[in-house]
Amino acid sequence: MAADSDPVVVSVVVADGLMGSLGLGVVAEFFAYDRRAMGLPLFDFALVTAEPGVVRTDTGLGITVEHGLDRLAVSDIVVITSWASDGTAPPAELVAGVRAAYARGAQLVSHCTGAFVLAEAGLLDGRRAATHWRYAGELAARYPAVVVDPAVLYVDNGRVITGAGTAAGLDTLLHLVRREWGTVAANALAREMVVPPHRDGGQAQFIDAPVARCEDDLLGVVLDWARAHLAEDISVPLLARRALMSPRSFARRFKATTGTTPHAWLLSQRLAAAEALLEDSDAPVEEVARLVGFGTAAGLREQFTRRRGVSPRAYRQTFRTGGSVGTAAVQLDRHRPGAGRVRGDEAGVHAGLGQPA
Repeated sequence: MAADSDPVVVSVVVADGLMGSLGLGVVAEFFAYDRRAMGLPLFDFALVTAEPGVVRTDTGLGITVEHGLDRLAVSDIVVITSWASDGTAPPAELVAGVRAAYARGAQLVSHCTGAFVLAEAGLLDGRRAATHWRYAGELAARYPAVVVDPAVLYVDNGRVITGAGTAAGLDTLLHLVRREWGTVAANALAREMVVPPHRDGGQAQFIDAPVARCEDDLLGVVLDWARAHLAEDISVPLLARRALMSPRSFARRFKATTGTTPHAWLLSQRLAAAEALLEDSDAPVEEVARLVGFGTAAGLREQFTRRRGVSPRAYRQTFRTGGSVGTAAVQLDRHRPGAGRVRGDEAGVHAGLGQPA
């Protein structure tokens, strides 16, 4: 990223007829405004394309793009909102520019079919990646070295983040903001845009047949209860009873609705709550562990280090924002959306954490 005193240069790669209107709007909402009052840096935002001029969106709107792909050479963040999924290869100049930006240390973000450009550049080889579930099969077939996950909202590989389609661009960029500039900034930006700071589950809940509304509502009530009672001993049978289901039916419905298991979901909620308390409370690590349900500091340290790559104490030293701790109910309720940074190769759905219920 740029030095603290310099603007963060953000370049959004667009192509004629392929530029998604919604995707463009999402990226502009994040980077085209002065959000320094929210704790974000100043962004130098621009669209770039192979041949500057009037570029049409996927809905036919014409937008004047003034910058060519040479701007990638000075960009801190490069976003690719979409690309053709029909086998049309991106121009060699774009592929080379993306590779060079990555080699120079830039952050690369793809939204929806923009993952095809990163895959063509070889930057997803051997890595998990997300794209719109409708195009996941095509991405996997064309780039067999890429581990495509069709069920998640985004996958973070450090300096390469891939997101799913349409509204998942919000989840992807909120994750980037949360990771780079903290939970407080991400939450403030989410409130400004009237969206949740973090969505549970992944694309799995949107694929094929959705569950009945009454069951969704009941499951949502149970999940809300669990978030507010993380300090307690929460088991699948307990959650199933509250959902008026057998444990087996509950686990099956939970996986179909959220794309993950009850155990994995609960672990992700506890880690997110721990992150929030470490960032903006004075609670000792032992108290944080108790408030979020890990019981002991050793239990929190083991899971936190395994999933986040750093100890709770090191995380607090890096991302400390101040504040004081109150009661467990107040703290956990205040951070219920699941705020917190996610590091390494970890999907927004936290798929695969723990054992199946």
